[in-house]
Amino acid sequence: MNVENPDMLRSEIEQLKKERGAVILAHYYQKGEIQDLADYIGDSLALAQIAAGLDAKVIVLCGVHFMGETAKILCPDKTVLVPDAEAGCSLADSCDAGEFARFIEEHPGHTVISYVNTSAEVKALTDVLVTSSNARKIVETFPKDEKIIFGPDRNLGNYINSVTGRDMVLWNGACHVHEQFSLEKILALKAEHPGAKILVHPECKGPVQRLADKVGSTAALLNYAKESDATEFIVATESGILHQMRKDCPEKTFIPAPPEDGTCACNECSFMKLNTLVKLRDCLRDMAPEVHVDPAVAERARKPIERMLELS
Repeated sequence: MNVENPDMLRSEIEQLKKERGAVILAHYYQKGEIQDLADYIGDSLALAQIAAGLDAKVIVLCGVHFMGETAKILCPDKTVLVPDAEAGCSLADSCDAGEFARFIEEHPGHTVISYVNTSAEVKALTDVLVTSSNARKIVETFPKDEKIIFGPDRNLGNYINSVTGRDMVLWNGACHVHEQFSLEKILALKAEHPGAKILVHPECKGPVQRLADKVGSTAALLNYAKESDATEFIVATESGILHQMRKDCPEKTFIPAPPEDGTCACNECSFMKLNTLVKLRDCLRDMAPEVHVDPAVAERARKPIERMLELS
C-alpha cells in the first residue's frame, strides 16, 4: 500500500492553495490534520458567516456536502470545492424536499424554520434557517403564538421547545451520530469521573441532554470548556471537536462520550471523516469535485440563509 508522506502532502496543499487563490474552511468535526491546515475552522454558523465575507476566488469546504452548498449559495460567483462529494449528512438525508413540501402543505399558515443541515432544495422551502448556535435566539424573535414548523432535527426542535415554551411542529429527522450516545455509558463515565462536566450537543436525545452541565453547539461547548474552572469534561458530540478542545485547553482532560453499539470509545461521523489530506490535495490540484446549485433553487435558498445571518 502506497502511503503518501504527510509533510509532503501539507506542503503540496499550501502551494496549490497559493496557486489557486484558495481559502480552506473546515468544520470542527474534521480530522485534526485537516483542521490544522485550514485557514478558518468553525461550526456551521461560523463557516456560513466566513464564506459570505470572503474575497478569495476559490473556497474549499472541508465538511459535508450541505456546507459546500451553503457556501455556493452565498458565493455564486466563486468556485466552491469539496474534498469528497460523497461526504453527505444523515440528518439532511432524513428530510426529502418533496416530502417536506407536502408536510408544509399539511400545516398551512405556519412559518417554516429549518436547520442548516438540509439540502439546498429544503432551504428553498424555508422562511429562515438556524444552526444549533442561534436556533433559540432566532425562534424567540417570533411572537409566542407564531405557528412554526421546525425541521428536520426532532431533538434540536424538542430542545428549543423546552427552553422557549413553544409548541413547534417538528419534522421527524435526526443525526445518526448524536442519536447513538448511550445514557448508561455516560452515567458510568460520570461515576468514574465525578468532577467532570458533561457537554452535550442539542442534536442528542432528551435524556442525554438532561444530564448536561452545558447544552450547546460545537462552538458553545468549546467556549464553555475554555472558560470553565473544571479540568475534566465528558463530551457528547462528534469526536472531532476534541482536537480543538485539547489544543485550546492542553491542561484539561476531554473524554469522548461513547455510542450505544459498544464498538469504540468515541462517536465519529463517517461522512465527515471521508475527507483526507490526499483528497484535499487532489481537489485543489484538479479543481474538483466542484459544488453546483441550480440557480433558481439557489435564489430561493439564499433568502432564508441571509435572514439567518441578519438575525444572528
